[in-house]
Amino acid sequence: MMKKNKTYIIIGIIAVVVVAVALSLLRHGSDGTKESDKTVYTCSMHPQVKQDHPGKCPICGMDLIPAGKSGSDNKMTMDDDGVMLSEEALALANVETETVGTGSTTKEVRLYGKVEADQRLEQTQSAYVEGRVERLAVSAVGDRVSRGQTLAVIYSPSLYTASQELVAALNFPSLQQRASLIEAAKEKLRLLNVTAEQVANIIKTRHASPYFTLKANTSGTVVEKNVSPGDYVKQGQPLLKIANLSRVWVMFQAYEADLPFIHKGAEVQFTSEAMPGKTFRGRVSFIDPVLDGASRTAGVRVEMNNAGGVFKPEMNVSGIVASHLSQYKDDIVVPKNAVLWTGTRSVVYVKEEDGGMPVFHLREVTLGPSLPDGYVVTDGLAEGEGIVTSGAFAIDASAQLDGKRSMMNRD
Repeated sequence: MMKKNKTYIIIGIIAVVVVAVALSLLRHGSDGTKESDKTVYTCSMHPQVKQDHPGKCPICGMDLIPAGKSGSDNKMTMDDDGVMLSEEALALANVETETVGTGSTTKEVRLYGKVEADQRLEQTQSAYVEGRVERLAVSAVGDRVSRGQTLAVIYSPSLYTASQELVAALNFPSLQQRASLIEAAKEKLRLLNVTAEQVANIIKTRHASPYFTLKANTSGTVVEKNVSPGDYVKQGQPLLKIANLSRVWVMFQAYEADLPFIHKGAEVQFTSEAMPGKTFRGRVSFIDPVLDGASRTAGVRVEMNNAGGVFKPEMNVSGIVASHLSQYKDDIVVPKNAVLWTGTRSVVYVKEEDGGMPVFHLREVTLGPSLPDGYVVTDGLAEGEGIVTSGAFAIDASAQLDGKRSMMNRD
């Protein structure tokens, strides 16, 4: 009987030990690690994703990062707003910081446009008489012409009538009236752009001709052709447009937001796909005073010498204007990837020290102009402060997980 009692006692003791071990395992985890010390992994872009092991975000495929542990050596907040990450979490999130200060405030404005003929060097050739085009010396757009060159021959009954009036005046019997009639007939022919040489020939031969010869009044390239042989033209009708392409305009279009940074005399560097590898330089000579209502742009003109014919009208170009923002020279400049956008405001994470550990605080900033690699900050930061330049989204995700102030809320 006594032996049986001893057996029961031993069994009872073993049962108590087993229960105690099981409770200990449940309290500390099966691997002997406290449940509260386990790392929770989350996605920096989707903080609602949580799991107890590394992996990929099921939404965007990004690597999950530790959201931190609740122990004193892991992520914790030292105050209501600050967020602290463990060294492991900082490394996995690729968090980088830098000290801010004033920097180069040179803004680059990119412009697009095309080459145009210099409008001041364009000349329209019109018909001085009405009639039928018998012959046209210009065959196509792009033909070169010289000043004084014959462009067209027009058969004109009205010219024939005016020429006959001169011949009749030459034969007028009254010497006293003849001089005034001859002068009136010559003036009528001059108004029809008949040259003095042609008038002299009529006086010499006393023969009226119905054919009018149209001469080029400038040298250049034909850029418009509005007539063909056999066409009937009216007096004053435009027939050809001739442009002197020895000098051209490079016309860029600048958006209204960029206009404050472009001024007359500014240097423009530009390239063209038609001439790869070549960079050209010119200076702004004119800025349109009126915006285009549809595109919200204004023309920016650069005048270029084109003696070699390198630039051709309608050639596409792209350029850059570098503007030195002297009014922002004392303001802070931060890298572009340091700024988080919320749609209505811009924020950065400022690094501070708490007991030798980095603590990150969200701060709203006011931005000035954008620079090639950064932004001008006009308010919200002081020179010498440290900000997060990489990994800001991971820090913000940790703040959201803990219900802290983040880019997604204002408080």
